[in-house]
Amino acid sequence: MKYSTYLLGIIYLGLAFSALVYARPVLRGHPDDWPQWRGPNRDGISAEKGILKSWDDSGPETIWRVASGDGYAGIAVANGRLFTAWGEGRSAYLVCYDAATGKQLWKTKLGANSFLDQGNGPRATPLVDGDLVYMIDGFAKLFAVRAQSGDVAWQRDLEREYGSRVPRWGYSSSPMVLGDKLIVTVGGKSDYAYMAFNKANGAEIWHAGNDEPGYSSPILVTIAGTQQLIFFSASGLHGVSPADGTIFWKYGWRTSYDVNAANPIFIGPDKIFISSSYGTGAAVIQISKNGNQFSAETVWKNRIMKNHFNSSVLWKGYIYGFDNGILKCIEAQTGEEMWKARGFQKGQLILADGHLIVLGEQGMLAVAEATPKAYIERARSKVLSGRCWTMPTLANGILFVRNQSAMLALKFSK
Repeated sequence: MKYSTYLLGIIYLGLAFSALVYARPVLRGHPDDWPQWRGPNRDGISAEKGILKSWDDSGPETIWRVASGDGYAGIAVANGRLFTAWGEGRSAYLVCYDAATGKQLWKTKLGANSFLDQGNGPRATPLVDGDLVYMIDGFAKLFAVRAQSGDVAWQRDLEREYGSRVPRWGYSSSPMVLGDKLIVTVGGKSDYAYMAFNKANGAEIWHAGNDEPGYSSPILVTIAGTQQLIFFSASGLHGVSPADGTIFWKYGWRTSYDVNAANPIFIGPDKIFISSSYGTGAAVIQISKNGNQFSAETVWKNRIMKNHFNSSVLWKGYIYGFDNGILKCIEAQTGEEMWKARGFQKGQLILADGHLIVLGEQGMLAVAEATPKAYIERARSKVLSGRCWTMPTLANGILFVRNQSAMLALKFSK
């Protein structure tokens, strides 16, 4: 009888705990969401199949169209909601829309709009993790905002608190989540180049490194059995321990105006591709471990691929990206050019279903086969006008694109 009463009590306690847990709204993601910069794995690649590969002269069907504002912030989609950021007048905002209908759900003021000579407004892309959205504005102010309501949960001023040097063309690095940590490029005073915050409350977990920020965003890789964060900052590439900020290795890479902007690409099991513009070029670096020490050595380096602010993608041993205004394919292991195509200027691209989805600088949208044989285009049409420097987002069969005046949702599944 005592055992039964005890067991019954445990059951009631479990039910009460379950009720408490589920009383709090928890946003659950979908496998085809695009919740952060460059997609689910921060590599510009979607796992979606059956994407639209041809269309008539009118282009893909427009599901909805809304006005947007200043800036080049990317579009994050998770749990049926779309998040991006832009400037309106003298203020910058994080905005949330219903991804299916284009209905605005909320708009939260971040801070002042940034007025810059290459376009105003925020540059970084929101990151959605559970019921929080993380965003850094053009002046390095970090916000954690509730995804359902738009209320600010916590915030930090990276410039005022940690001495972050806001780059010439605005703070652009997008944060990433790793376990309970929010990983951020700070570019602050001594030992504050990189930081990890508690993602729930913004408390500092660790800080490390001495470098000013570039415009790139961190990625996570595993090399020689060791997880490491890869940061591409003003002076070059750094491998950093996600546990405590220990700097494992460095690789020097200076570019004019510190514009190391395109994301590094991991070439498993131990290589990393980087590329910059201003005549700098590209390289593949191999990371080796001897005992407890890591080292970084050049595999190849050339000027065939010079990513400006537009990151490349890796697919089946080949890298597809923009050499300034020319779309190219190069072999990852050697850097050899396989083909090139013009007509997009400084465009952006992602990859899905074995195909490149390319958005040109003036709004020309195209789909081409991801093959080293030749540039094989399947379809193209102009969907936007003006400057289109924001990477497309593909989520749940819908392609989202924007410029500084409009944001579109295009039907992109068969």
